[in-house]
Amino acid sequence: MTTLDKKVAVVYGGGGTVGGAIARAFAREGAQVHVAGRTRDPLDRVVRDVTAGGGRAEAALVDAADEDAVRRHLDEVTGRAGRLDILVNAVGVPHVQGPPLAELDLDRFMAPIDGYLRTLFATVKAAAPHLAEQGSGVVLTMSTPGARLTGRGFLGNGVSSAAVEAFSRILAGELGPDGVRVVCIRPHAIPASVGASHVTGAFEEMAGRAGATTDEWLAGAARGTLLGRLPTPEDVAEYAAFAASDRARTMTGVIANLSAGCIVD
Repeated sequence: MTTLDKKVAVVYGGGGTVGGAIARAFAREGAQVHVAGRTRDPLDRVVRDVTAGGGRAEAALVDAADEDAVRRHLDEVTGRAGRLDILVNAVGVPHVQGPPLAELDLDRFMAPIDGYLRTLFATVKAAAPHLAEQGSGVVLTMSTPGARLTGRGFLGNGVSSAAVEAFSRILAGELGPDGVRVVCIRPHAIPASVGASHVTGAFEEMAGRAGATTDEWLAGAARGTLLGRLPTPEDVAEYAAFAASDRARTMTGVIANLSAGCIVD
């Protein structure tokens, strides 16, 4: 039996590099996967990949920042599937990295903070009653090493990541009595996302201010880890599949460090 057999999973941001990889891994492990996002083509590609491999997947256009839209979507999923077991928020929010405080205006600072926390609140608020009703379930959230680092040029990103981690810890305490686990995943920069997600511009500006190309900047980031490498989407997806399974049934309220040793907990 596969580790997620008969589970129903919803992945917001499921058309993205990381969200798509998570959806594919879930489907391989037996889950019925529902991917949602704001752009149709990448969602359809994930569905085609899953079905080509013999898995089950459906796609829906949903703005994860719209509480009503998220609630309708989850009601529809649970109405047809009969349950919800796993909620993943892998939504990407465009934001700037590179400008120091002196060059940063309030709107650009707040963009990732408002964007990430808004989608996280909307998706969890809508999913929690469905998970609590069956007395089990898993919520997976996504952070970055910026939550624990200090430096220049990533103030909004770092604060938003720290907020996501705090949200996840507190949420674990609130949903724990209902049998629902919460795991926050903190990978380092993922080179495979360049050219395919919102991080492209952020990485380019950070690299430019360091006098390097994006590839050179990412290579430097890899050298700064204990393992000398950066994570792949598949690395994140494999951990997500484990964390969502019953093999991790005592794991909750944790921040999973997938930074390859950029941060040592």
